[in-house]
Amino acid sequence: MQITSTAVSLTVDDVAASSKFLVDHFGYAERMSADGFASLGREDGGVDLIFLQRGLEVLPPHLREVRAAGTIVAFVVSDLDGEQARLRAEGVELTLPIREEPWGERLLLVTDPNGVVYELVEWATPAGS
Repeated sequence: MQITSTAVSLTVDDVAASSKFLVDHFGYAERMSADGFASLGREDGGVDLIFLQRGLEVLPPHLREVRAAGTIVAFVVSDLDGEQARLRAEGVELTLPIREEPWGERLLLVTDPNGVVYELVEWATPAGS
């Protein structure tokens, strides 16, 4: 098997709102869109994200009313402090400001208008290493 790209599909109530959030704050570009659908990607080859409107018939019947919940989309970054400052300057409310875990993960969380959570993570040297 050869995988040529990767995408994650999330079901939301307002496709345009989640799409705009990624375009405005994370450098994504909308590659395709139609009624109830948007596919977004980045030039650097990061994972593509697809938003599908809840209730869309292309979804299997048992998933049509299920919203993206409990899923965190994580982006590894090289300057977490700078990203936090940028997001704040852009008016993005932080769900969780920068926090450092004992195993060396520094992270912050933001949430889009549909409740999709995005984690920005930077790896630090764990204490005692």
